[in-house]
Amino acid sequence: MVFPIFSFSFSFSFRTATSPGKRIGYSFDIREKEVKRNRVYVQRVPYMGMSADNFRGFVLALSSSFFIGTSFIVKKKGLKKAGTYGVRAALGGFSYLQEPLWWVGMITMIVGEIANFAAYAFAPAILVTPLGALSIIVSAVLAHFILNEKLRTLGVLGCILCVMGSIIIVLHAPKEREIESVKQVWHLAFEPGFIVYSCIVMLFVIILVIKFEKQYGQTNMLIYIGICSLMGSLTVMSIKALGIAIKLTFTGTNQFIYAQTWFFAVVAALCCLMQLNYLNKALDIFNTAVVSPVYYVMFTLFTIFASMIMFKDWDSQDATQIVSEICGFFVILSGTFLLHMTKDTSDTANPEEPILSETELQSP
Repeated sequence: MVFPIFSFSFSFSFRTATSPGKRIGYSFDIREKEVKRNRVYVQRVPYMGMSADNFRGFVLALSSSFFIGTSFIVKKKGLKKAGTYGVRAALGGFSYLQEPLWWVGMITMIVGEIANFAAYAFAPAILVTPLGALSIIVSAVLAHFILNEKLRTLGVLGCILCVMGSIIIVLHAPKEREIESVKQVWHLAFEPGFIVYSCIVMLFVIILVIKFEKQYGQTNMLIYIGICSLMGSLTVMSIKALGIAIKLTFTGTNQFIYAQTWFFAVVAALCCLMQLNYLNKALDIFNTAVVSPVYYVMFTLFTIFASMIMFKDWDSQDATQIVSEICGFFVILSGTFLLHMTKDTSDTANPEEPILSETELQSP
């Protein structure tokens, strides 16, 4: 119930039986009572707008999606070109490092990641990460025109669903948690829940790398993408911590005097390098239109789960907001599924370009 705000004051006094010569007075300010009631009501209404920090994070995430979506296509072109004269990335080769086109794609991705990095400093991961779906739209559209990977009618519908889901999440995203020092993030990272999550992630990554990569990596993209996604969730948490430290430093509180800031920077760098290596392998073998949505879905799921454990994003929200965010994510998931199912995936393993081993490349 909304209480009206109006001004009405009154007072009265009376004599007591015990002290007839003394008057006791009472006054009531109806406006103050109504304002207080209204404040309680406002706190219980789901937040439907965007704070200034959330808006900055939103804009940065949009620009990041554009650059990253474009980088997928440019890097794919570079990888295919490099594979014609050297050992392909899927076979452990690094000939793409000599290909200028791959470096253009890499620089584009770096720009996008910097924007993404900044977005995490201003907005919660549950807002920033799902907006990565927009990079799928960019890569799918560009792949249609540049790589001749056909985008059909249902694929267009998938793009629309991704946009709709992103809007739902943006409207119901929680406000960023107030953090005054990187030490607060450090304590959050070393709470039992996140320690257990980190250990489970590392265990699964080790198993995938040691036991499954060599046997199934060339035929099942979930091996490479699984490694990328699991490590990606730790990357985002480290990058968010580092981004918060940089933001606080710019506001006048130097966070680089703390060892914790440098620890997060090292973890972020190591996780990024591992992600990049396995993402290159996935892009080199499989269709971009398949890699992008599947990678997005797995990466987003793990990242939101990690953020929920570490930063407790949903603690300040009611059930309506949480359900709306989950529905928004499933709308995006439906869009990515349509993109996946309606793309031309017959060349998933690039049959027109046989994978040559290093020995075959060196033989006359």
